[in-house]
Amino acid sequence: MAAPCGEIVTVQLGPFSNCLGAHWWNLQDAEISRQSHKRQQESEICSDVTYRQGVTLRGRQTYTPRLIAVDLKGGLSSLREEGFLYEDRDTTCATPAWTGNLSTHREEPQETSPLQAELRREKGEEPTAGDVLGADGTGPVGGGPVLGAPGKRFLSERSVSVWSDFLQTNLHPKSLCVVSRYSHGGSGTEGLEAYGQGEALLQEAAYGEELEDRLHFFTEECDYLQGFHLVCDLHNGFSGGGAKMAELLHDEYPGRGIFSFGTYPVPPTDRDLHRDMYQLLNCIMGIVHLSNHSSLFCPLTLSSCLGRRPGPPVALPHLLYDAESQYHSSAVLALTLDTLSAPYRTAPSRLPMVQLADALSFSGRKVMMAASSLPFPLGSSSLADAFQPYMGVPPWTCLSGCGGPHRGGESGSFSQSVVLRGASQALQISPLPPGTRPPSVLHTCSSASDTLQCYLQTVAPGAVSLASTLPAPCTLPPTFPQFFSPYVTRSGFTAETPLSEPSAVDSIPALAALQTGRALGPTLQALHKEVRGVDVRRWPSFLTAGVEEGQLEETLEELQRLAHCYTPEGDSD
Repeated sequence: MAAPCGEIVTVQLGPFSNCLGAHWWNLQDAEISRQSHKRQQESEICSDVTYRQGVTLRGRQTYTPRLIAVDLKGGLSSLREEGFLYEDRDTTCATPAWTGNLSTHREEPQETSPLQAELRREKGEEPTAGDVLGADGTGPVGGGPVLGAPGKRFLSERSVSVWSDFLQTNLHPKSLCVVSRYSHGGSGTEGLEAYGQGEALLQEAAYGEELEDRLHFFTEECDYLQGFHLVCDLHNGFSGGGAKMAELLHDEYPGRGIFSFGTYPVPPTDRDLHRDMYQLLNCIMGIVHLSNHSSLFCPLTLSSCLGRRPGPPVALPHLLYDAESQYHSSAVLALTLDTLSAPYRTAPSRLPMVQLADALSFSGRKVMMAASSLPFPLGSSSLADAFQPYMGVPPWTCLSGCGGPHRGGESGSFSQSVVLRGASQALQISPLPPGTRPPSVLHTCSSASDTLQCYLQTVAPGAVSLASTLPAPCTLPPTFPQFFSPYVTRSGFTAETPLSEPSAVDSIPALAALQTGRALGPTLQALHKEVRGVDVRRWPSFLTAGVEEGQLEETLEELQRLAHCYTPEGDSD
């Protein structure tokens, strides 16, 4: 009898979270495609953890994400709320029961993105009225190659306006939920701007009960429900919706893991005081209430801090990304999430969500920070040689608004789960001649897992460190942005000199970490100080949206207690 895989249900709330989710599901699709052409190894990721099998009305087998994605009106572009996978074209021309005069009002179909048109073409469907066809009328603009073909890139960044434009994964009809009351990109009464608005939204029967029914649909078919991924925007009203969803999951599914990730895009240059203050308050309310009802909570952002003066975005070696492009920034964060979540997505799970949370979040430290090295600087030498230049300064960069890179002593890690992908068998053993003295203790390790564990004990000797390695690198889908420097080869390795003819990068080795450390103390304390320094009553609309002044005061006190858990004085150990 096969061991249970430990299913996970994912909930995405908000436009930027859905951008991250679109990249993440595309990455998983690319991994499924890679494993289908290669014998699956025991240590590789099991897609059954996050995907489900189904059958359409016509008897067609399907494989779709176990996902609920919530967005605002206008956020889906040409992607229908019920999707395309389970549609039954034979029922679309039903004869109406009314025998009187009929008046037909037809809305012009939205222009289909080139990627969505290509997906339908690959399924053998006829082009629809909204599809953008090529000059010969036979295919989408650009003459799209077969999705997933090696070395081919289909998506043009100019064609991306919303996340559904680059989503290549088919979704179940229960997955998409649109909040028609608020508009995508709207402001004032049209936008979901305040924490209280999102909190009130999930308390309404029209949305709260609907989401609860969808949760039951996905969870009741699971053999062994491991837990939930909750990915929600921190900077807008979905912060409040995420807090209510975390509370619902905590109450309805006790004992299950709830890993919450708060997404925060890099603020645009044309910012205003009103929006900045709203985003700060949403962020603080979200951090406190999401961490209260989750097993772990981790902010995900390329901004150097979460306050109103974020400074320059974090710099990532070998990535030439556009920080203000949500298509770019969400891709970096999705690749980080895909890597750090690997330990509990293998089958049988080597480290279930609940056990990982217990190992990392002791002493009340439920707020985490994410860090990654993309691509991890592997060359043609051994893994020990790759770590050798970073014995004092870890190679990863913080992606949780804690000020960028953290050096060993500055981060002061209490606990960490670190995942390395792409350490193949050929790179695990140091090719030293017989009789040669090893240059470091890393060169004496006999496996990639031992090398990584030894490295973590060297750079963070007092921390609880969990090391996980996967031999296969991250496979990049054709929708992933090509923002790599000319020093990165097609296989994701880093060269010493720029490539004369750079080609599309198909895969990269990656290193990602989920950590608790002293750097979170000043980060949370700075947010507390920033709100204390202003008179919140100058923004009465935030309070009238559903948050009372007393509730905000209580949240600030909890934020200060959280910050105290990460200071040396608050370290009871």
